[in-house]
Amino acid sequence: MQLRAARSDEAAALTTLALRSKAHWGYDAAFMDACRDELTITEAEIAAGGLICLDADQQLVGFYGLTPVSEGRVELAYLFVEPAHIGRGCGRALMAHAIEAARAAGARVLEIQGDPHAAAFYQAAGAVLVGERESDSVPGRMLPLFEVDVNCGDA
Repeated sequence: MQLRAARSDEAAALTTLALRSKAHWGYDAAFMDACRDELTITEAEIAAGGLICLDADQQLVGFYGLTPVSEGRVELAYLFVEPAHIGRGCGRALMAHAIEAARAAGARVLEIQGDPHAAAFYQAAGAVLVGERESDSVPGRMLPLFEVDVNCGDA
């Protein structure tokens, strides 16, 4: 497995990967349509930096993105893995890299608004449930909000 920065020509590939990964959890077509804008990766986002891809056997199998929130805080804006690679360590590799990247950027806290299906994954990576936040895609849907202390050393 190899981690690398996203390339400007990968916006469409990253978007379709995000949609496939989200759909893996059994969401219906209406729900997926509601999430489409939020899961669309743009060339501008890639150009801004912070999107990291994971390749396995020279194929894109996952990615994550970090977004600054405030001084000392960054948000895990994206973390998606190809459904065929879920459970094979790709998510763990992406999460570990995201935590290290947040630490290297001077953040103290990595904030994660997670899908309920990913709660156990984030908690296994050292995240602590701190509340909930309303979905940007589905009004009234509350999503778990996690934090990782990126300076604790064992995340």
